[in-house]
Formats: sequence, structure tokens, C-alpha cells
Amino acid sequence: MKKTLDNIAFWTIYGIWYLLSLLPMWLHYLFSDILYLIVAHVLRYRHRVVWKNLSTSYPDKSEQELKKLQRQFYRHMCDLVAETIKYTTISDKNIMRRMTFKGSEQVAEILNGGQSVALLLGHYGNWEWVSSLVLWLRPLVNENVIMGQIYHPLENKVFNRVVLKTRGRMGSDSVAKNDTLRWILGNKRDGHPTILGYINDQVPKWENIHHWLTFLNHKDTPVFTGIERIVHSQNQAAVYVDVKHVGRGRYECEYHVITCHPEQMGEFELTNIYFQRMEQTINRAPQYWLWSHNRWKRTREEFDRRFKVVRGRVVEKSPDET
Repeated sequence: MKKTLDNIAFWTIYGIWYLLSLLPMWLHYLFSDILYLIVAHVLRYRHRVVWKNLSTSYPDKSEQELKKLQRQFYRHMCDLVAETIKYTTISDKNIMRRMTFKGSEQVAEILNGGQSVALLLGHYGNWEWVSSLVLWLRPLVNENVIMGQIYHPLENKVFNRVVLKTRGRMGSDSVAKNDTLRWILGNKRDGHPTILGYINDQVPKWENIHHWLTFLNHKDTPVFTGIERIVHSQNQAAVYVDVKHVGRGRYECEYHVITCHPEQMGEFELTNIYFQRMEQTINRAPQYWLWSHNRWKRTREEFDRRFKVVRGRVVEKSPDET
């Protein structure tokens, strides 16, 4: 009975989502303009978090400059909602006109040579539309290449199905975060080189913190290092995706190969390079990054007080150790 109800709920929600996506782009942006007024000026969604992140990341900017960035961020965030809905039915021709990729031939050459690729990107521009890279790469690569993107499963199973159906419409696999290595190893065993997109710029949980660095003027920023371990253990090429916002609903993505020889890189070198590249991307036009995420809520002081590293694992200290 529950399965039937879930199916009814899914097709109802997806049906409404699908019909909304059929509306022309200009109408989606009209909706975005209205949503901006509500989110930024009525609800003031995460206003304190956004302001704190911007003001601490750019202490040299004036209050007027920061307020302008904050308004621009909210406008872009609302555009993202509209663009995500539109992605459900947007044509291949239209999405390829709006989201372009440079350097696809170089990435295809790596994949056709049998080496898998880890794509490193962030919550910048329109990361949902990045999955359209399939349209650019598929004509260039061998048929046995498998493409995918990491996702965090939603608690609500119905909405999770809606998101997965939308994200997978271009032909790439949606890989649950905890299934990443299993997906890679399974395809490797079957002789399939893979290209998998990782969004790596958000705050890790306490138990996943193994490295700190300076990022956007924050000296001790905790960062994920799991991707680096996968790249090293599986001998994958690491490629950074530099995203540029070139107009409303228009983006340019450029591939930058960091390394095809991860064994030659030192510990955390790949992670450091990624965050340096990510910082350069953000500083070019800060308003297109996800400032509403509480990025710096975990501090080095609290980590040192509450946790310790035992044989490479982060564990909580006992009461008598704190």
C-alpha cells in the first residue's frame, strides 16, 4: 500500500514539475524575479549566514559592495531554482547553447586511453546543468565509458526520485555518496573507464576532517580529502571544471587537467590545488557561489578540543581527555 501511495505521490509531483518545465525560459525568469523579492526581502533566507560568509571572506570590501554582492547572490540563487525546473524538458540544442564546455577533446583522449577521470567542481554557477557534459563528451568517447555524478540522497524518498529522474535525463548515472567507491570498482572490474563529478567545496562532518587550509580568507578551513584518496588508489586523472557565468542562463565550463599521474603528487597536494582553483573561480565573480551554506561552522579549536586522530581515524575524545 505504501509503495502504491509513494508512486502516486511521485508521479503527481513529477507531473507538476514536468508541466512547469515546459514554460518558456522568459517566464521562468519572471518567476525567479518574484521569488527573489520574497526570499531576499520578505523571508530574508539565511540572511545572517550569507552576510557573515561574505563579510569575513572579503573584509576589504565596503558595506555597500557587500550588500550588492548579497543581492546579486540571492538573484542568482532564485535563477538556479528556475533553471533546475527548466532542465527537466530543455532540449539538447538549447542546453548546449546555454552551457558550453571547452577542452572536451583532452578529457575524451584520457578516457579513450582507458584511464578514469575525477571531475572536481564546486557549488558555483549552475552545477545541476553540468551533467549536460554528456552531450559534449558522448560523441568523442568509446561506448564503454560510463559517466556519472555524486549526489546526496534526500530523506524524502519521493522527492529523491524526482531529483534522480531529472538529473539522469542526459544519460549519466547518479551515484549515491556512500556508493562512490563501489560504483567505481564495479565499472573498473567490468572494463569501463569512468568520469565522475565531485562537488567538494562544502563543510565535512567532524569525522571526515583530515586536513585544514586557508580558503577565502579563512585560515583554518576544514576540507574533504576523500576524493584525493580515491584518485590515488584508483590511478585516476584529476580534472578541474572552471565555470564562468557569462549571462543570465548562460555558462561556460572549461576543463583543466590537474594531473594524469596522481602517484607523483604528495599528500593533500591535489586537495590544495583544487581549493586554490576554486578560490580563483569564486573571486572572479563571488555572487555565483553558494554563500547560504554555513561553510565555516566547524573550527580548528573545537576540533582539537573534542576530537583526536587514532590510526588515521577521527574519534571523539573521552570526557577525561577534553
